[in-house]
Amino acid sequence: MIEYPLTLKHWIILALVAIAIVVASIQPLELFSYCLHQIGTAFMLITLWICLKKIGLSYISFVFYLSFLLIHILGAHYLYSYVPYNEWIKQLLHVDLNQSMGWTRNMYDRLVHIAYGLLLYPFFYRLFQVWLPTLKPSVLFLLVIQFVMASSLIYEWIEWWIAIGLSPEEAENYNGQQGDIWDAHKDMFLATVGAMITGAICLIKKPKPNHKPNLTM
Repeated sequence: MIEYPLTLKHWIILALVAIAIVVASIQPLELFSYCLHQIGTAFMLITLWICLKKIGLSYISFVFYLSFLLIHILGAHYLYSYVPYNEWIKQLLHVDLNQSMGWTRNMYDRLVHIAYGLLLYPFFYRLFQVWLPTLKPSVLFLLVIQFVMASSLIYEWIEWWIAIGLSPEEAENYNGQQGDIWDAHKDMFLATVGAMITGAICLIKKPKPNHKPNLTM
């Protein structure tokens, strides 16, 4: 069996994620909802570890994957709906982003969903490349887009399933719909757009046939 050893660079990034989890766990806005969100974090870390050992990932795919987790971990601490990004931008750049964009809700959850497509596309591509090695890059591109769409839908189903078992306040804290009846639709759309953007870039920059791919992305 081929071994895919972790380098010092990998361990440094993993250590940063571990520190982020510890810091985010200090007085989250609502502990129960925070723990629900961090179940997803644990699942993704286990999946990453298995894939690293079994099939290997390029370093850029590894960094993208954990970058998404960092965005998610920050959102989990603030229940997504209360991430004070606008206040941070005001302090740093003296710009009211929400007012400039005409946003009437906290948009951090939208960032997380588009980041799902943007940052996890290389990881999903690698999985399909291993499972279906004879397919052309263009076909793999379409499969990954469809997978992002399907997994986004399944995530929304899981959110709904969990929310209906909670009190109205707990459901709102966990779900973060913020009164938008089209919240799930927009989240799935943004994830799809994010995957299409990264996928298109990867297709344009794909290696020539006579070059061996370096674990592809």
